[in-house]
Amino acid sequence: MSRLALQVVDLCFGDSGKGTMVDFLVRRHAATLVVRFNGGPQAGHNVVLPDGRHHTFAQFGAGTFSPGVRTLLSRFTLIEPYALFNEADHLSALGVHDALSRLFIDERCLVITPPQQIANRLRERARAAAAHGTCGLGVGECVEDALTRSDLALRAGDLRSPAIVRRKLADMMAYKRATLADLRSVATNEEQRVLDDPAWIDVALEACSELAERTNILTPENASALLRDSPISVFEGAQGVLLDEYAGFHPHTTWSETTFSNADTLLDECGADAQRWRIGVMRTYMTRHGAGPFATEDASLNDADLPEPHNSDDGWQSAFRRGTLDLVMLRYALAVCGGVDALAVTHLDRLARLPGHACNAYDVDGTVHAELSADNAGARVIDESRTDLLRRAKPQFTPWPTDSDDAFVARLECELKTPAAYRSYGPTFESKRLADTPLSGHG
Repeated sequence: MSRLALQVVDLCFGDSGKGTMVDFLVRRHAATLVVRFNGGPQAGHNVVLPDGRHHTFAQFGAGTFSPGVRTLLSRFTLIEPYALFNEADHLSALGVHDALSRLFIDERCLVITPPQQIANRLRERARAAAAHGTCGLGVGECVEDALTRSDLALRAGDLRSPAIVRRKLADMMAYKRATLADLRSVATNEEQRVLDDPAWIDVALEACSELAERTNILTPENASALLRDSPISVFEGAQGVLLDEYAGFHPHTTWSETTFSNADTLLDECGADAQRWRIGVMRTYMTRHGAGPFATEDASLNDADLPEPHNSDDGWQSAFRRGTLDLVMLRYALAVCGGVDALAVTHLDRLARLPGHACNAYDVDGTVHAELSADNAGARVIDESRTDLLRRAKPQFTPWPTDSDDAFVARLECELKTPAAYRSYGPTFESKRLADTPLSGHG
């Protein structure tokens, strides 16, 4: 049997159902490895089992409920030890007792420290009404520090040496205390304490040492071998294409490349001879959790009609927002990704609650845009002109079928010129349907 690499990304602003699709794909194709190829502990990939058990996957792959399936945290991901242990404890309470032993971490992964989390929160709090939108877990702060102060960056490989961990934690504490002086007025008492009192370092050191002992930290060569030798792997993207570090709508973006680029890089680097199958996940309507322009936002699509049992308005991200299906955004996301082999359309069980129209174009100052240019999206530069355009966009609607899932999907395939091979009618793997595809007999 030939090797297979299923690559999953979210074509929207996140929260489209990547976790439930990864769980389904792992089971459908008997995958043995889930590869996280971007982001970190800010991911929230919900998986619900038919017996009602639910877990929000953040640092473990969303296929972990399947016995024996491993997770590889590639060099493009970040880890946060406290959150990782909390997640492992929750999985254990649900009957998955070996999640940590099935976790493999590339030694080049960045490790987020408490002072970096505090810096992230102070900066966002100080922005007030101009907030960028953050999960408050320090991901962007950690990435920026690695670029500007690489000597301070704590990486997974360092966790093998308590002396290195202690030194880097102390140095990061001193660095953040100095650079955050102007923001101390918005810090809580606990945040002030972490910046001033090194007592927390001993506790953090214990967590880092335990992580090194209970998981599998790999050299780059061994990480590549694990990936190269996996017969069937599922690459689990985090966040959404519309939040991409470069192709997204800055500054309301993530410090991560959310397209297929990292997944392809990992496969190229390890020399994996695998068929690559690209899957773009999307809802039947648009959502956005937190700040940022949202052209088709519709306040009438509320929690009463479209409930979110696993997404709340609390926390750092604030409001969970809903909007009409936006073909302009989806076309842009597909262009940024270089296209997908198949769409995975989720929330098809909610068609009856949706308006009978979709956005097929924007009116921006009298000019109609059916598509947004993706010319600079891959240039690895920050371009805020797209953000300005989206803020000024007025959606132009076209009638859309919501009385039939077949009609909805057929129209979507026509408009996006992409087959919808996967349909989801609920949160469990049993609620998924697979159309005829070149992979139908694989697995």
